[in-house]
Amino acid sequence: MQKTVLITGATSGIGKATAKKFAQNKYNIIITGRRRERLEKLKEDIKEKYRVDILLLNFDVRDKQQVQQSLSGLQGSWRRIDVLVNNAGLAAGLNTIQEGSLDDWEQMIDTNVSGLLYVSHVIMPLMVEQGHGHIINIGSIAGKQVYPKGNVYCATKHAVDALTKAMRIDMLPHGIRVTQISPGAVETEFSEVRLKGDKEAAANVYKGFQPLKGEDIAEVIHYVTTLPQHVNVNDMLVMPTAQANANTFTKKE
Repeated sequence: MQKTVLITGATSGIGKATAKKFAQNKYNIIITGRRRERLEKLKEDIKEKYRVDILLLNFDVRDKQQVQQSLSGLQGSWRRIDVLVNNAGLAAGLNTIQEGSLDDWEQMIDTNVSGLLYVSHVIMPLMVEQGHGHIINIGSIAGKQVYPKGNVYCATKHAVDALTKAMRIDMLPHGIRVTQISPGAVETEFSEVRLKGDKEAAANVYKGFQPLKGEDIAEVIHYVTTLPQHVNVNDMLVMPTAQANANTFTKKE
C-alpha cells in the first residue's frame, strides 16, 4: 500500500524539498502552508514529475480552528498518515531580549510551539488508531544552545526538543516512532524572514562558508523513515562541515 506523508510549512525551504523527496520515493503527499500560490505551484511540479497523489491544505498552523477544520476533515485514505513532518517554523527579529518585539515573540511561539502542538494533536490519534506512524519534528541547533540575540527563538526550539522527548514517551506504547532533526545553518528563507526582508543582510549570514540546503535536510528526514521498524532515531543534529556549534564557524574571506 502506498504510504502518505503530511508536511507542514511546505511552501519553501526544508518543507518544499521534503515534499519532493518523498514524492520521488512514491509517497502520496499532503502539503500545508499559508501561501496558496506557492502550494499550487509545488503541487503542479510534483504532479508533473511523479505519479503520486497530492493534497493541498491552505492554513496557518497558528490558527487552532483552521488546523482542526482542515485536518479533522481528511477523508478516506488521506486519514492514513504514515509520516508527519512538523516543519513549519520561523525566527522573527534578532534583538537582545530587553529590546525584543512582543509581536515577534508571539509569532515565534505561536508558530514553532503552538502550531506544532495543534497539528500533532489532530494527527497523533489517527496514528494511534491505525497502530503505526512516524512523527518528525524539525528542531534546530538553537534548541540545543542559546546564542546572542537568539533568546525567544532559542526558547521555542528548546520547547520543540522537550516536546519531542515527551512525544517519544507518550507514543511508545503505540509503536509510533518520534524523531527530532535539528539543523545548523541552512540557506533558505530563514534569515530573510528573520531580518524582515533584508535580502543583503540575509545573504551575508551564509557568506564565506557552504551552508546546508533544504535538500540536505530532506535527505536526512527521508532516511530516518527508511530504517527498520524496530529502529528509532530519537534525535539527530545536522551541521554544515564549516559549523561546529551555534556560533562557531570557519569562514573564508
